[in-house]
Amino acid sequence: MHPELSGAFTGEISAPMLRALFVTHVILGHSERRAWFGETDASVNQKVLTALKNQLRPILCVGETLAEREAGATLKVVQTQTEGALEGVSRELAPGVIVAYEPIWAIGSGKVATAEQAQEVHAFLRSMLTKLFGEGIAQRTRILYGGSMKPANAGELLGQGDIDGGLIGGASLEARSFTDLIQAAAEVK
Repeated sequence: MHPELSGAFTGEISAPMLRALFVTHVILGHSERRAWFGETDASVNQKVLTALKNQLRPILCVGETLAEREAGATLKVVQTQTEGALEGVSRELAPGVIVAYEPIWAIGSGKVATAEQAQEVHAFLRSMLTKLFGEGIAQRTRILYGGSMKPANAGELLGQGDIDGGLIGGASLEARSFTDLIQAAAEVK
């Protein structure tokens, strides 16, 4: 989604156009957009604010590279991305945001964060949301895991206290795998 409501932005789509198509959610800040299209925390913030003002639910993606994880910078990276993307979001609009933790090193790689690693980041995100918007909003905010969730690991990941669901990529492309993943999730939640 482009942050401007209209204009000459070939290859992009505006919030009003998405709403006209009855779209309800939009993924923002995905690592591929950050890497390939140069999106920054500031540009993601513009999109989050535009989405919320246009009755779209932003799914805000945050996550670290393998080098950042190995350097022990995971929580700092996630904090910077989250605070930057949510700057100026009011308490009234905050409940419309969904957060997705996607460790970049796990997206499409077949690697996955351990349940403990994912829970640590999700709990940290929830504590950040508490500081920014209060306990009630933080507890109602859905925080998804999006790094190579598959039927084999969905139960363990979704069984963690702060992981509310999955942002499924590759596993959704094969119907049987996706159905198995949904079944695994249903058994946990």
